[in-house]
Amino acid sequence: MDELLTALRAAGEPTRLRILATLASGELAVSELTQVLLQSQPRISRHLKLLADAGLVRRHPEGSWVFYRLEDSGGSAQMVSQLLAALPGDDHVLLRDKERLAQVRAERAARAQAYFATNAVGWDELRARHIPETQVEAAMADLIGDGENPSLLVDLGTGTGRMLEVFAGRAVRAIGFDISPDMLTIARDKIDRAGLDNCQVRQGDCANVPLADGEAELVVMHQVLHFLDDPQAALAEAERITAPGGQILIADFLPHDLEFLRDEHAHRRLGFADADMEKWLSRLGLTSGSARHLPAADNDLTVALWTAQKPISGQNNGARKGQSKARERN
Repeated sequence: MDELLTALRAAGEPTRLRILATLASGELAVSELTQVLLQSQPRISRHLKLLADAGLVRRHPEGSWVFYRLEDSGGSAQMVSQLLAALPGDDHVLLRDKERLAQVRAERAARAQAYFATNAVGWDELRARHIPETQVEAAMADLIGDGENPSLLVDLGTGTGRMLEVFAGRAVRAIGFDISPDMLTIARDKIDRAGLDNCQVRQGDCANVPLADGEAELVVMHQVLHFLDDPQAALAEAERITAPGGQILIADFLPHDLEFLRDEHAHRRLGFADADMEKWLSRLGLTSGSARHLPAADNDLTVALWTAQKPISGQNNGARKGQSKARERN
């Protein structure tokens, strides 16, 4: 009873209710919430503290930034869901908040796209300065193993197509998706020059891949999650397109404090902890393997490899594919 009353008191204030409605669209930093609600950072921070203390939102500090998202489990999460469902769709204040949120996201996306456009040609060299890519690729190959080649390998956030170049010989077909036209131009040129006839690249969002359910036997996500607003949405999409018995292979950074990567290299997240990754994969019903860590020579950045398998038990691949029409564009 006391917990419920505390949660209701926390949510029962106009600004805090607007915050909850805004966070229903995804994780946001405090500075972004100030732009959406047009209120000062100290005021927004006070409201967020009350919501966090009541168990309605979850706080995730990263260096000098703090991200917030709605609590996604327990009775408080159910209560918030019911409250938000009762909000009127034509409320003027909430509609203006949505408009400003769209603008915040558009500005963020524009900054990221400008970065990608500027750095597309030298992207592989930029990665090499951060981590020893040859070691990462060798470790990824070891985790994939020498079994039967998957009928379809999908590389989400393919960038310059390096993963396709490395693993083309391990798949019957391979498709790389990326949102950046500049990246895709480089990737297509690389594929053509290497004569990788079984590979292709397409424009596509990691959270909305134009493939049918259960179509891929191997999904690779190499150094892409730290650029995304919602890494969990991309992982959920990877799970959706993975066939029962198929594998997901993720390469990204462990948590670090190199703040310059945000401004200079458009990193949204400063790495991921093993515990968080394992929790996200488990929630998707995936069976995760042991994490493998590859420290950098200067110890500034450590690359982690995570694997997950989609269980076969209880799955009906044909039924899953029948639930949605194939969205693959020829």
